[in-house]
Amino acid sequence: MTRRPVFLISVLAFGFAFLYIPILSMMVYSFNASRLATVWGGFSTKWYVSLFSNKQVIDALLLSLKIALISSSVATVIGAMAGIVLARFSRFRGRTLFSGLVIAPLIMPEVITGISLLLFFIMMADWIGWPGARGFTTITLAHITFSAVFVTTIVQARMAQSDRAIEEAAMDLGSRPWQVMFDVTLPVIFPAILSGWLLAFTISLDDVVITAFTTGPGSTTLPLLIWAKVKLGVTPDINALATLMVLAVGIGVVAAGIIMNRSEKRRLAEERLAFRDQ
Repeated sequence: MTRRPVFLISVLAFGFAFLYIPILSMMVYSFNASRLATVWGGFSTKWYVSLFSNKQVIDALLLSLKIALISSSVATVIGAMAGIVLARFSRFRGRTLFSGLVIAPLIMPEVITGISLLLFFIMMADWIGWPGARGFTTITLAHITFSAVFVTTIVQARMAQSDRAIEEAAMDLGSRPWQVMFDVTLPVIFPAILSGWLLAFTISLDDVVITAFTTGPGSTTLPLLIWAKVKLGVTPDINALATLMVLAVGIGVVAAGIIMNRSEKRRLAEERLAFRDQ
């Protein structure tokens, strides 16, 4: 039996400890009775009660969820179409430029993206009078802009790995292109689409830099609210809020994993059944 190198296991353990011990300590101190975030004063859930009665936090959370749901859904539709085009059409006029525009936001610093979007919205307001003020609409458009790129990359990678013979077989059997798209292509790449949606939702939900450039008075998202509170010092209610966010994300990841695993098993079973019938 080949023994794994001790050094690699040690590095892996150190990496996981470096990532997750601070999160676990934050979750433990969210039940701290003391007002000091780093001094244990006994077990208490009062900060969770205080958190749910804080209207400012609830409003910021609802705004963030609304923006994340809309932006991730629109970004998934746009990104999926772009990924399919890039994977299935190797040659068309402007493909190099289009590919460059897709890759650019991935390597561009968020500060540059935020400044560019801010200047764009200011110019649009001067030219056509829209948007009248920065807020929900501008934040949502900005999140769609940079989230769609991640969806495109995921879908394109999945399309490149999929077998085109299945689509060709469906067309040989008389299916029209739009039927092949909805009956064959989309079910095959559904796990990638779901992964792209989850990634876009997460990126939108926790974005600070681009949101700070495109927001306005009365449109404070949850990450901006947390950032403003942390400037004055970390308090147990922030630990409680962060703990709830970690739990929500963890539940979402587990649920998505189960859904994608079942979808992949069903797809493989259908493929085996199809080849068996041939």
